Amino acid sequence: MTYFYLNLMNGQTRLNIKPGMTVLIVLKQDQRTGKLTKGVVKDILTKSPTHPHGIKVRLESGAVGRVKEIVP
Repeated sequence: MTYFYLNLMNGQTRLNIKPGMTVLIVLKQDQRTGKLTKGVVKDILTKSPTHPHGIKVRLESGAVGRVKEIVP
């Protein structure tokens, strides 16, 4: 029997992320430190339905990174 765990705050699933949402992303240059940047999603750049490191987005500020957390 297989169980699927769906976390609504999960940044690894494209369906969970919509333009206009507030998210925490990790920028490419911050991957080593894990520093998170908060912003509002402008565009979703990842085409696949899931990505193990987080869905890549562009924020309204122009910053591009992978979603680590969706801010409720």
